[in-house]
Order: sequence, then structure tokens, then C-alpha cells
Amino acid sequence: MTIVLHGNGTWTSPYVLSVFVALREKGLSFEMRDVALHLSAHADPAFAAQSLTSRVPVLVDGDFALSESSAIDEYLEDAYPPPAHARILPADLRSRARARQVMAWLRSDLMPIREERSAEYVFYAHDRLQPFAPLSAAGQRAAAKLLGAAERLVPNDAGPLFGTWCIADTDLAMMLQRLVKTGHDVPARIRTYAEAQWKRPAIVEFCAHERAPFQASVML
Repeated sequence: MTIVLHGNGTWTSPYVLSVFVALREKGLSFEMRDVALHLSAHADPAFAAQSLTSRVPVLVDGDFALSESSAIDEYLEDAYPPPAHARILPADLRSRARARQVMAWLRSDLMPIREERSAEYVFYAHDRLQPFAPLSAAGQRAAAKLLGAAERLVPNDAGPLFGTWCIADTDLAMMLQRLVKTGHDVPARIRTYAEAQWKRPAIVEFCAHERAPFQASVML
């Protein structure tokens, strides 16, 4: 049975990143298929029917298709559980709940950061992109909120959030990298945490993938 992950053609979606890392950490074989968002390929009726939300990522596992990255991550944890496959969510009930909280929050809040420090600034050389302006007042407030939460969440040794890596670490590091890669004043412990997470093999692989030319209309 072949697992297929549909992602955006520029390999810049933080949500595709989350699922890609989850699959790699689980040790699962899968096929990547690029969806040309800038050509509205996600609106194709066949893709829309499969994804339900007309968005990437979409995971296809046999005759089952699922979109929305946090739902996919949880599905993978349940469908391919430990010990046969590596754990991607904490085993402890309360830590697992906190990880889910962090993941849900990062997907539903901090919009000014996503708008003003798009994921392209994390994955593309900046000389290939439009120059970014200083953060707006709303952007500054969102950055302060993110860093304040990170100060509370990240351990004193700048290690994984719950002692052992989980997929919430990838999601939080991705949001922090929007600030790190654009020269924001990020506290040393939080920067160390974000950079350490960025050295995980699955993230290194995702970052190193060849990308199509930048398309301003698909900034994420």
C-alpha cells in the first residue's frame, strides 16, 4: 500500500513540513506529489473531492484521504503507533494535551507574523524574494506573544518541549524561524531551541529540496 503526500510545488508550506517530518520520523515510505497552487491546481474537482478542504497537505493512505496537517499527524500516530513506529506525540496524557494545544494555537493565531514573515523567508534565499518591511504594530504584538509563549514552553536547556522530541517541536520551531531568519531579536535560549530543531534530518531534507521559482501569489 503506497502512502502519498500532496504538498505545494514550492515546498514552503509549514503544514506540509509538519506531515513530511511526521512521516519521516515514523519511518514510513511515501510518495510526494506537488500541487501547483499558483495555477489553482488545488481547485481541480478531483483534488478538491479528495482533500475535502481544497488545501494541502493531503495524505492518501490506501483508500483513505485526509487533509489538515494536525489531523494527519494524529492519524499517523494512531494508524502507525509505537513501538512498531516512532512516537510523534508525547506518551504522557497532559504533555500530549499540551502538544495539541501548541499545534492548534500555531495554526489559528499569530496571523500578522504569517502575513509579514511568510514561510518563503524561511525556505528561499532572500535575494530571490521581495524585501520585507519592519514588522507592523500588529506584527510586533504577535512576535511578542509568540516569544512570550516560547519562553514559558522551551526548557532551560533549550531541548525539546517535553523532554523527548514530538511533532509540536517542529511546528513551534517553524513559527520561530520566521523571526530568526528575518533578523528579529529572538532570545538566545529560544534561538538555540529553534536552530537545534532545524538540524533534525527530516527538516534538513525538506529545506534542501529543490524549489520552483518564487511565486508571490502563494506566500504562506
